[in-house]
Amino acid sequence: MNFVKELTWRGMIHDITPGAEEQLQKEMTSAYVGIDPTADSLHIGHLVSVMMLKHFQLAGHKPIVLVGGATGMIGDPSGKSSERNLLDEQTLRHNEACLKKQLAKFLDFESDADNAAELVNNYDWMKDFSFLEFIRDIGKHITVNYMMAKDSVKKRLGEEAKTGLSFTEFTYQLVQGTDFLHLYREKNCKLQMGGSDQWGNITTGTELIRRKEGGEAFALTCPLITKADGGKFGKTESGNVWLDPKLTTPYKFYQFWLNVSDDDAEKYIKIFTSLSNDEVAALAKEQEAAPHLRPLQKRLAEEVTCMVHDEEDYERAVEASQILFGKATTESLEKLDKETFLSVFEGVPTYEIERAKLDCGMSIVELLVTETTAFPSKGELRRTIKGNGLSLNKAKLNDQDYLVTEANLINGSYLLIQKGKKNYIIIEAV
Repeated sequence: MNFVKELTWRGMIHDITPGAEEQLQKEMTSAYVGIDPTADSLHIGHLVSVMMLKHFQLAGHKPIVLVGGATGMIGDPSGKSSERNLLDEQTLRHNEACLKKQLAKFLDFESDADNAAELVNNYDWMKDFSFLEFIRDIGKHITVNYMMAKDSVKKRLGEEAKTGLSFTEFTYQLVQGTDFLHLYREKNCKLQMGGSDQWGNITTGTELIRRKEGGEAFALTCPLITKADGGKFGKTESGNVWLDPKLTTPYKFYQFWLNVSDDDAEKYIKIFTSLSNDEVAALAKEQEAAPHLRPLQKRLAEEVTCMVHDEEDYERAVEASQILFGKATTESLEKLDKETFLSVFEGVPTYEIERAKLDCGMSIVELLVTETTAFPSKGELRRTIKGNGLSLNKAKLNDQDYLVTEANLINGSYLLIQKGKKNYIIIEAV
């Protein structure tokens, strides 16, 4: 597989230095991507560079993931308006271990293949680097004029500046350049990849390698991913979409991909899956013929959910989706774990009752009118029941004297009341 051609049809190349493609065709090459370790989970914004490494390894090359333990203590000015919070070493090491576990779903770290992936932490070689060594061995090779010409620096110093640029952040490109130099020396790493906002930092590294080693190194960046409406990719009302199921449930994760626009679906399925050009073209043709069936979104959501989580999580997410948007039964509702249940019915009006009140049973009328005021009057509730418009836990309720007990509780905690097709109410026993 020609790596550059593969990324080109996927729309994943923004800039590439001359000679990079020739280097990759000549021999197995090592390349690295840096990942910020300021959290103990990746989010989907990281997936672009992770997928670049995945395709790189599939093309027979060796991927290196650099966890920025040292740079995470500084903060990168690229595209940011202020410095990051600085982390201590214990937190960084914890985050590093968590990230490697997630990355192992995309990259082969364990095999004895020549191109097995590696994970490194720049804190390991930067921690003993004294300031005097740094300015003597690194600083003298890169001029201030060169550093000031970088877009990431100019933006923070120019009209867009709000808080200015600290010396710590100004030197960031030298620290990142030092990483590239170290990996060039120790791992024969000749390529660094990242988002287009990293071009300035990456090319500082290639320049440092040229000046100090007389060697040739390369840069490749991908476009920053945006949504068709101009919004920021990967952000929802509740924040980032995380890979850790404790932070973003597999159901919510699946729903994110399922609900992207048609234009975004065709773009994202190239970037975030390993489907071939022919497979993507066939799906796009299906979408054009029957857009209401949304084959692109469904396949995208399936591929990414199975890759990040697993097939079982994907199937549960599909089943959970049917509860709101299709036919479902009490049995399918009972299969949901608590987190998925709450994700599915996020934003639904919720009432609380004392669990003890269900010990001997409580009539549905008393529950919904007296205890919770879910219905404004007994008369309206009785009319709804008589008109076959009330469901308890997805089962139609026709008995106005029905007694609700603890046995009705989903996950031992919840009752799901449905009025008509779309109006839901949750009652939690506490």
